[in-house]
Amino acid sequence: MKSLLNDIKHCSICKDHLPLGPRPVVSADINSKIVIVGQAPGTKVHASGFPWDDASGKQLRNWLEVTNEQFYNPKHFAIIPMGFCYPGKGKTGDLPPRPECAPQWHQPLFDMMQKVELVLLIGMYAQRYYLKEQAKSTLTETVKNYKDYLPNYLPLPHPSPRNRFWLTKNPWFEVEVLPDLRNRIKGIIQPTYSGRNI
Repeated sequence: MKSLLNDIKHCSICKDHLPLGPRPVVSADINSKIVIVGQAPGTKVHASGFPWDDASGKQLRNWLEVTNEQFYNPKHFAIIPMGFCYPGKGKTGDLPPRPECAPQWHQPLFDMMQKVELVLLIGMYAQRYYLKEQAKSTLTETVKNYKDYLPNYLPLPHPSPRNRFWLTKNPWFEVEVLPDLRNRIKGIIQPTYSGRNI
């Protein structure tokens, strides 16, 4: 795994398309239990090199009800975005993740992680890549029918502050999905904390 992560850190297959240059952001361990497949780093994460080191990450940790220590422990959470590098700015936000990353690196990473119990698919790009034809026509429908993809996958919307309107429009997410998500996360990582509550 160390060698594979080193190869990813030095990846430059799409360097000509990256406005800020390559800086792959990824975290994984052979004992990772939960995999977070997000979209791609934003400018703040590109600058810090720490995944989910922004407002979206704070919201995600709140959704999961985990501490920073738990979240950044790769034995608990592997963080493998669809695109490892900041893709650049588009008209309405960041550009989509570069298409080269996932086909090149995801399967080798998953092959190394034999203890994965749950994969969180955050956003449309991750959901379409992993759920393929089983994904619904919209992200909202995919997330609403999240039980269809358990126990392997659990689709989520993006926790970006820009998604406040979506959360307001879909109150069932906080009522139905989040409690189930939190219980599953707690059930997976709690044993390694010797009975301590999250």
